[in-house]
Amino acid sequence: MNITVIGTGFVGVVSAAVYASFGHQVIGLDIDPAKIKSLQNGQVPFFEPNLKSLLVEQQATGNLTFTHLYPKAIQEAEIIIIAVGTPSAPDGQADLKFVKAAAESLAPHLQPDAIVAIKSTVPPGTLDIIAEIIAANTDVNFFTASLPEFLREGSAVHDTLHPDRVVIGATEDKVFARLEELHKPFNAPIVKTSPSSAQMSKYTANAYLATRITFINQIADLCEKNGADVQEVINAIGYDQRIGQHYWYPGFGYGGSCFPKDVSELAAYSRAVGEENNLFNKIHELNSKRATEMMTAFGEDVGGWAGKRVAVLGLSFKPNTDDMREAPSLTIIPYLSDQGAEIIGFDPKAKWPLQTKNFTQVEDLDEAIEDADVIMAVIEWPEVISYDYSEAKSDKKQFFIDSRNQFSPSTVKEWGFTYLGVGRKKEH
Repeated sequence: MNITVIGTGFVGVVSAAVYASFGHQVIGLDIDPAKIKSLQNGQVPFFEPNLKSLLVEQQATGNLTFTHLYPKAIQEAEIIIIAVGTPSAPDGQADLKFVKAAAESLAPHLQPDAIVAIKSTVPPGTLDIIAEIIAANTDVNFFTASLPEFLREGSAVHDTLHPDRVVIGATEDKVFARLEELHKPFNAPIVKTSPSSAQMSKYTANAYLATRITFINQIADLCEKNGADVQEVINAIGYDQRIGQHYWYPGFGYGGSCFPKDVSELAAYSRAVGEENNLFNKIHELNSKRATEMMTAFGEDVGGWAGKRVAVLGLSFKPNTDDMREAPSLTIIPYLSDQGAEIIGFDPKAKWPLQTKNFTQVEDLDEAIEDADVIMAVIEWPEVISYDYSEAKSDKKQFFIDSRNQFSPSTVKEWGFTYLGVGRKKEH
């Protein structure tokens, strides 16, 4: 098939490269010529495991090309996938300006019976808006569909090649059939829904996962009050098949490009349709203040932050990505700076984007933890959780903050540190 993917951000580049790997002729389209030139040279503007090699490989086969020209990208495309950004508007809802602009720009160049599918995260009803825009700018017959993505940064290539399911939202049988054919090589369950259900499924999935994180953080807070260990609680409840032991992450809260944005937008959408007193508004509120509350509590545990040398290990919002969006470090480091601490940061891929007093980023973990009063394991990069910290122990009292409960408290104590976890009994 001839496929065009509009938008060369995280979702667009990964999707274009993977579709090309199945033998389709794919064009990646972006209005930024500099970005297109970089991609043509095999340069990905962000870190994602295995993506660069796939990108270079598919361009070499001729299956994947990039352009900034709409006529070139659209005129022969059988399927056009819109994967542009949908930033949050001032009222909290998804801003559809880039989706609308893409629809208006592609419309004059459509071939008859082309399918325009939205992969961008958008609220229900968006497909009708896009169809109206396209119809006003073309005389040919066309179809629309929703193709929500469920990718995880850090494993996006694998997730795209091996999805748990492919959700197709459409109203015509011929559209379902065509998109099922496109996704047949993925060998995954095909879930056929209405467009609105497909769009809601993306918001629902992320809101549910964010709810689990927020829920277990609330349980962790109670555990710290009563002497229970949240990891033992997670193990105990996990044997219930309705609950499971997976995806329980007590810590600083959820971050990244999707969860904060999607929960916030779902909360704003719910308010817009008259459902103000719902769970999503509270989840967003609790997560927004989580990191500051934890840093205040840890500050009491370590005897105050002023004058302390603090090693912050992990700047990105999760391992295997350089994405800093809504990363806990963006709260932690300014907080420490305001409290008068000296901060040394380390991350294998991410670069600190702000000018921050008393902060230095170093390239080596050894250098980051040297003579630290407090070591904070913020993100579970392999380099962070596999490191032997026993060599970093000095004669002074030192604290080890395990913010994702990745370490054995007994091992950390054997190294000579005072262990501080999340939802775990504290030393006195």
